[in-house]
Amino acid sequence: MGSTGTVLRELRGAQKSAKGVSLYSRYVNRPAGRLLAAGAYRAGLTPNQVTLISALFTYAALAAVALVEPSWTLALLVYAALAIGFAFDSADGQLARLTGRGGPDGEWLDHVVDCGKLVLVHTAVLISFYRFGELPSDAWLLLPLGFQLAAVVTFCAGLLREKLGKAAAGAPTGTTAAPVSRVRAVALLPADYGVFCLVFLLLGAPGAFRAGYAVLAVVHTLFLAAFLTKWFRELRALRPG
Repeated sequence: MGSTGTVLRELRGAQKSAKGVSLYSRYVNRPAGRLLAAGAYRAGLTPNQVTLISALFTYAALAAVALVEPSWTLALLVYAALAIGFAFDSADGQLARLTGRGGPDGEWLDHVVDCGKLVLVHTAVLISFYRFGELPSDAWLLLPLGFQLAAVVTFCAGLLREKLGKAAAGAPTGTTAAPVSRVRAVALLPADYGVFCLVFLLLGAPGAFRAGYAVLAVVHTLFLAAFLTKWFRELRALRPG
């Protein structure tokens, strides 16, 4: 087992392409995940164990959102746990590529945890709104449901686009290097889960949290419409004949 510095160098050489990745994931989450992956490697953890650690941090934070009255202390703790969970979510794949111990089971587990996260985060907000929100109108309870719909459809449609696109084109399942657009990386920031997590820093001010959450819901809905249009056109272009 090499030194931590050696492991980090090997991890940097095993990174996925930065194409289609926002600046946050590229310059914050992936480097943080690389450090966690190196620590996990030194500790002898498997990629699946790292995935479960990610789930532990994330789901604990979401349970706190649903069950604990909002405060600035809760805001800091929830954001920290979500950010750490997201970094571990990057670390599991990096560790798998480093050790060659990845497989369909690990990919499946990672997607199951991610899907649960997307459902639970908005469910937790809905419960918090209902229990603690003192909402101007009950119509606000529909907002987390709409945001949840946009998030889950984006996630599932993106996975299907990737799988169906590779199958139709006969492409290998591995990733290949591709040109990286800095403009696209900036434009994708509002759709990045790590940026979304920042809104929980406003939990101590319920009105500000509702406003920030509502803005992100609108942005994610617009991104969904753009993604669906783009992915449909790409898949239609792969039709035989």
